[in-house]
Amino acid sequence: MSFVRNAAIGAVLGLLAVTPAFAQHDMEYPKQTWSFEGPFGTYDKASAQRGFQVYKEVCSSCHSMKLVYYRNLAGIGLSDSQIKSIAATIEVQTIGDDGQPAERAGLPSDHFKPPYPNEKAARAAQNGALPPDQSVIIKAREGGADYIYALLNGYEAPPADMKMGDGMNYNKWFAGHQIAMAAPLTDGRVDYADGTKATVPQMAHDVVTFLAFVANPEMEERKRLGVRVVLFLALMTCLTYAVKRQIWSDVKH
Repeated sequence: MSFVRNAAIGAVLGLLAVTPAFAQHDMEYPKQTWSFEGPFGTYDKASAQRGFQVYKEVCSSCHSMKLVYYRNLAGIGLSDSQIKSIAATIEVQTIGDDGQPAERAGLPSDHFKPPYPNEKAARAAQNGALPPDQSVIIKAREGGADYIYALLNGYEAPPADMKMGDGMNYNKWFAGHQIAMAAPLTDGRVDYADGTKATVPQMAHDVVTFLAFVANPEMEERKRLGVRVVLFLALMTCLTYAVKRQIWSDVKH
């Protein structure tokens, strides 16, 4: 009985782990086309690399990615040398050989460096608002990739009859339509290394692709494994049926 009870508890906790943190509202977000959708979907590595550039140059000034390591960038096609160069641009607090606090250059094995040392510092810099960590934001928000894409494209002037709170910005896809974060993207905000035109929709699509990857980096391998399992089961079904026919071929009905 204890085994059944523990299994049931584990199943419930598993469901809670993948349930979005909260529902934004009842709006239906515009459906986008994502390369990673479907049983055979994969990450568009060129788009994910551009998305990392958007995160690094725009989003990382406020939003952390505490669960992501620099070495994870290999999954979007960056080479070892590129990853080492990116990690080396940060300074990591450590303890020197003399036992005193020291700093060292970042390594691929380090987590992404957060923009603030702690939550209080983040709130102080953002007028009391706490920028959410981006590590699993795609999983943590109802609507996933479509919602984040819509949010990034949803900034506009508020209706004339709407009273806005101090420091708030109008976003038609955010619950209540008032959001503390100002529009992070404007056309030409980044200069893409591959020459892609950096429009707001393009940057939003790219950074969402990158966020989808960091939230689910094992997706491609899991899908490949799933395909192999389905093919194996199909083969075993055919073999089992053939054996059954052979065994019972002499039996008269």
